[in-house]
Amino acid sequence: MTESPMIRSLRDIELIERTPLAERDLPASTYELIRRSAAAHPGAPALSFILQGTADEPAYRLSYQELLGKVTQTANAFHRLGLRPGKAVSFLLPNLPQTHFTIWGGEAAGIVNAINPLLEPEHIAELIHASDSELLVTLAPFPGTDLWAKVEALRGQLPELKAVICVDLANLLPDAQRAALKAQRGPLPDGVLDFDELIAACPADHLESARDIQADDIASYFHTGGTTGTPKLAPHSHGNEVAMAYSMNLVTRFAPGDVTLCGLPLFHVNGVIVTGLTAFSGGAEVLLATPQGYRNTALIGNFWKIIERHKVSFFSGVPTIYAGLLQVPSAGHDLSSLKYALCGAAPMPVELIRQFEAKTGLTLIEGYGLTEGTCGSCANPVGGERRPGSIGLRMPYCEVSIKLLDEQGRYLRDAAQNEIGNLCIRGATVFKGYLQASKNQGIWVDGDWFNTGDLGRIDADGYIWLTGRSKDLIIRGGHNIDPQMIEEALHKHPAVAMAAAVGKPDEKAGELPVAYVQLKPGSQASEAQLLAHAAAHISERAAVPKDVWIIDAIPVTAVGKTFKPTLRFDAIRRVYQAALAELDPGIRVEVLSDERQGQLAHIQLPRRDAALERRVAERLAGFAVRFQLHSSD
Repeated sequence: MTESPMIRSLRDIELIERTPLAERDLPASTYELIRRSAAAHPGAPALSFILQGTADEPAYRLSYQELLGKVTQTANAFHRLGLRPGKAVSFLLPNLPQTHFTIWGGEAAGIVNAINPLLEPEHIAELIHASDSELLVTLAPFPGTDLWAKVEALRGQLPELKAVICVDLANLLPDAQRAALKAQRGPLPDGVLDFDELIAACPADHLESARDIQADDIASYFHTGGTTGTPKLAPHSHGNEVAMAYSMNLVTRFAPGDVTLCGLPLFHVNGVIVTGLTAFSGGAEVLLATPQGYRNTALIGNFWKIIERHKVSFFSGVPTIYAGLLQVPSAGHDLSSLKYALCGAAPMPVELIRQFEAKTGLTLIEGYGLTEGTCGSCANPVGGERRPGSIGLRMPYCEVSIKLLDEQGRYLRDAAQNEIGNLCIRGATVFKGYLQASKNQGIWVDGDWFNTGDLGRIDADGYIWLTGRSKDLIIRGGHNIDPQMIEEALHKHPAVAMAAAVGKPDEKAGELPVAYVQLKPGSQASEAQLLAHAAAHISERAAVPKDVWIIDAIPVTAVGKTFKPTLRFDAIRRVYQAALAELDPGIRVEVLSDERQGQLAHIQLPRRDAALERRVAERLAGFAVRFQLHSSD
């Protein structure tokens, strides 16, 4: 599925698109995509796995023919358990070979619903209910893991589940360790099926359902919306995922002999599509680097050794991963197999790109995508000019437009060249709307364009520049401040590992910019020094932060994105706590997510006191963030 022309400019993309996607011989389904690669490269390595993240451990490896067989067996097992087109199987798993079998086998039999294992149990239950799943695949009880405990606590709330299927990590251990652990643990709980035993009883050479999968059939649900609030389910069709793999491979150009390292989680589209289906479409090998992926400290510590040993040609990460890898020495390792690395999911500070490339000699490609677009929509061209700080050119068959909207979010007009507006996407890779109809209000602009919620501009050569997230903008007295400007300045300080800017409430300006900083290990800097550095490097006076707060670690989502709601809530807490301390030192403030308000400050009073309640209300009257009073008695 690799296109011969190398993308160097927007003109190359337009030349590729002269042949409509419908006229290209693309497989109708993800199952057919894997089947075609297995027919073309039956003995080539397709999927490998290392358990611990050490440099010398042997890898579990499957050829393309073996991978197809496992996927087929899994599809047949799910079919025997009642999974049908239009019905879903949910999975709650780390990165394992069986996770890939579940994803592609689940899509071949019905719909696969990916769930973040780090979600709270009530959110996990919500997603299982919302997806109408009757099957659940998770981990068997195993030392150091808590997934089974979460599932066991939820089983009473999930009467719709017909079967729970467990992947047993013990099966990945040497014989003696496996036998000892299983003897100590005992059999699996009643009614729970062993994944490996289940699929072993099914044929590997054909789909027992004889299903004719259509491109419009729903293949998967991926949730989006962070780790607080009610997650939204984004359905992807087989056509969405196949078109995404095809378009992505026009950029990555994966081919037999390439090895792509997967460290991002397989409940997220980047891990599944970029270092998954796209690699399979090109006949490359996917190296699953431990169940925890980049969250495994051993993997990060041995990263360059693993690159050298497994001759990795590509990996994908997010800014926090690259900031961490900067602390791991790469000198002395043979990194010649590496072609480049991709950074997506969050804007990459230009200074971080410069530092990373200078230290490793590796080319870093910035891209952009989101769950609703199946994965990627833009990327800097590997064969052309890279413009650090931009998210590159739109990908083939992925349309991108900047739209200007009014205050109610209604379409006004398309933006002019270099004019900032709302970044919108459409095309074969864009979903048709969230599964929950209530989540679809206002997401479409000017007909069928999906409003990403990101702000950006497109320059004269077609390069796209993110200028902020509409909800992340700091609005100071009606003046819009891009937090990225503040973050870029702070990243230039030699002691700063990561920085994130948000707005704190202010009675006069509405919001004022503040910044949170995580220092590099062993580095020192005071908040006053960082504040002075920011003031010296930010040209826009209104954007100079009022405070810089040093914290142990910038909060991130499970895929490594900076999680700004936590920081915004903390900034509100600090402001309200300081404002109320003069009234009574016993007052405590906590800020939480609220379905109606978005954010709500909970003010805990030390006692019931009408006069104190009145003074609190008067003191906070000038702030925009709403609050609720509570008392201890």
